[in-house]
Amino acid sequence: MYERQWLMDATRRTQAERAAETREALIAAARPLFAAQGFAQAALETIVRAAGVTRGALYHHFADKTELFAAVFEQVEAEVAARMGEAIAASKQTDPIEVMQLGADYWLDACSDPEVQRIVLVDAPAVLGWTRWTEIGNRYNIGLVRALLENAVETGRIPPQPIEATALTMLGAMREVTLYVARAEDHDQARQDAGAVMNRLIQALA
Repeated sequence: MYERQWLMDATRRTQAERAAETREALIAAARPLFAAQGFAQAALETIVRAAGVTRGALYHHFADKTELFAAVFEQVEAEVAARMGEAIAASKQTDPIEVMQLGADYWLDACSDPEVQRIVLVDAPAVLGWTRWTEIGNRYNIGLVRALLENAVETGRIPPQPIEATALTMLGAMREVTLYVARAEDHDQARQDAGAVMNRLIQALA
């Protein structure tokens, strides 16, 4: 009896592992295609062939190409947020205002990367819609901004204020300046201007 149960558990684990591997293979295959060709031009047939799976396997994990793109977008968002956290930790900066400025500068620089720019700033708002795009982005960033604002209030760096409203406002401003830089003809000048604007907004909190 116990041996049969162990075999059933082992089989379920193996099936779950295979399913996870297939899903990751599809995301890994789709990501460079979405980055290089854009959502509209990246063909599902090319993606499944690159992943080494069938079209049926794709539809087992994702309802359609939009949902596959959403998974890719979320992976990119998570990676950028994680790298930003590592960069902030490595800076050893503890002042919450300075950390917010570091984070803003990091995001603006990260969004200069062609992959991030195409997936996060060009295609994601159009493919997923503004509401879903912002919801996914906020999921990976609002926690840090909220914590920094709470710390800034507790340490007296900024006056008491509505934390959630302020965090969402700062993230909204960050989204707009990254879109501004992504769409600008003169990227370097736009990056410089956007950085200056965000620094003034963050400093104004204090």
